[in-house]
Amino acid sequence: MLIRGLRRLCPQCGTRPVLHRYLKVVPACAHCDAPLGEIRADDFPPYITIVVVGHVVVPLLVLAEKYLALPQWLHLTIWPLLAVALMAVVLPTAKGLCVGLMWHLGLKGDETQSLDDD
Repeated sequence: MLIRGLRRLCPQCGTRPVLHRYLKVVPACAHCDAPLGEIRADDFPPYITIVVVGHVVVPLLVLAEKYLALPQWLHLTIWPLLAVALMAVVLPTAKGLCVGLMWHLGLKGDETQSLDDD
């Protein structure tokens, strides 16, 4: 289920996308009718994104400063642009991962643990 989340697919069937547009979770899976719209990932995907992007950009910045000695204006141009671009790529994947994890754990994001009404 977590691999399906990383691939941004439905955590139950793995055939349809879990996200509509950029970060909007679909109300229900078009294939298996899983109620995905009930899952609220809220703040966890941005935290994951910040950790991942930080662990990529900061070492690159340190290595560039140590070995390349770039001018400051170039640092101020490259690193914010790289960080924003990486965040735009990583955030939907982190959201899919969180939805898959929450589905696996039976969490909805509103302090209840019941996704199955059956």
